[in-house]
Amino acid sequence: MSFSQAAVLAPVSFFLGVLFICFNVDHRVLWGELNESVINDGFQFYTTFFNAPPAIKALLHGMFGVGLLGLLAKLHKWDESAMFFDGSSLASFVFSIVVYLTVTIPALRTIVIPVPNVDTREDQIEAMRILSAGNIIMIGCLGLLLLLQAGQEYARRTEAKALARLQAEEKKQETASSAKKDQ
Repeated sequence: MSFSQAAVLAPVSFFLGVLFICFNVDHRVLWGELNESVINDGFQFYTTFFNAPPAIKALLHGMFGVGLLGLLAKLHKWDESAMFFDGSSLASFVFSIVVYLTVTIPALRTIVIPVPNVDTREDQIEAMRILSAGNIIMIGCLGLLLLLQAGQEYARRTEAKALARLQAEEKKQETASSAKKDQ
């Protein structure tokens, strides 16, 4: 595995881990019965998440940068594999970042710091449902990115095996033709 491959897989795995932790709340908000207990659990979880120390937020945002740099480094090769797999992976990762910036952050602010006389409790509950849906979308995008990277590695290994088989056949034919010449 190359350094750029690790620079892609590490942040994606990190984000999937964070999102799967959030999934403990998200699945109850989206697909379960939305009662007061679920709502209070969601508010408490996302308030804790929003009020995390700055170092944790810096780590989260720094991982975005590492993932982008890793994908750009892999795309720099500019061969067919990079254009298809890495280009699609970059699009998926950027879409995840856009969902984070446009859905997650505003929804967290609505949940944790509601605007007085504007944001009602219903608005906060709706923001939590939108936040949960955004998290599911990000899980899908990051899962797609992992599938694309696995597909790229599979294609690379299959191509290497086919090339090795072809070279072995050429070498075999070469030795057979040189043996006929010697006779």
